[in-house]
Amino acid sequence: MASSSLILSPPYPPPLLSSLFFPPSKPPTKTNLPFISCGPRNNRGPLVRGRTLSTEAILAIQTLKRASKSPNPSSSIHLTLSKTLSRLIKPDLLASLRELLRQNQCHLALHVFSAVRLESWYKTDYSLYAEIISALARNKLMAEIDELVSDLVEEGFYGGDNYGLGRLIKALIAADRGKGVAEIYGLMKRGSCVMDEFMFRVLNRGLRRLGEVDVADEVERDFATFS
Repeated sequence: MASSSLILSPPYPPPLLSSLFFPPSKPPTKTNLPFISCGPRNNRGPLVRGRTLSTEAILAIQTLKRASKSPNPSSSIHLTLSKTLSRLIKPDLLASLRELLRQNQCHLALHVFSAVRLESWYKTDYSLYAEIISALARNKLMAEIDELVSDLVEEGFYGGDNYGLGRLIKALIAADRGKGVAEIYGLMKRGSCVMDEFMFRVLNRGLRRLGEVDVADEVERDFATFS
C-alpha cells in the first residue's frame, strides 16, 4: 500500500508542466513602446538649475502675458505692474524678470526691469544688465540695448563689481555694440574704476574689433598710466 500511494501522489506541479501552462511573458520590444518626446518648446532655453518659480511669480508672468494681448496693452501692462508686480518680494520679482528673458518675452522683461529699478532695495547690478543685453541681442533688439546702456550711464557708476562689469562688457561686445562699450568705459573712468589686466585685454581687443580704435588707444594709455 505504501508503494502505491507514493505512485498516486507525485510532487505537484511538475517543473515541465508549469512551464507549459504558464509560459513566461515576453519583454516588450522597442516597437511596442510609446514614443515620448521631452524638450523645450518655442526655442526656450532650459530653466537655470536650482531656480524655482513661486506661485506668485508664475501668476504675475501669466497676468503680464494676458495684458500684452489685450486691446489696450500699454494700459493693461501698466496696471499689472502697479497692482500685481508691486506686491512681489525681491526674489519673486527677479525670478519673473529672468523667466521672461528665458522665454524671449523681452519687451515684457523690460517693463518688469523698470519696476525693479523703482524698488527701494535696488542697486546697479551689472550682471543683471548683462543678462538682459544678451537676451535682447538674441532677439535682435539693438535699439533697446542702446537705450538700456543710456539708462545705465544715467544711474552712474557703482563700484566694487569688476566681475559684473566684465560680464556686461563681454555681452556688449558679443552684441556688436562698440559705442555702448565706449560709453561703459567712460562711466568706469568717471567712477575711478580700477581696471585689472583681464578687463584691459577684453576692452582693448573688443573695441578694436568693433572699430572703436580711438577709445582702444585711450584704454591702452590709461592702463599704462595706472598699472
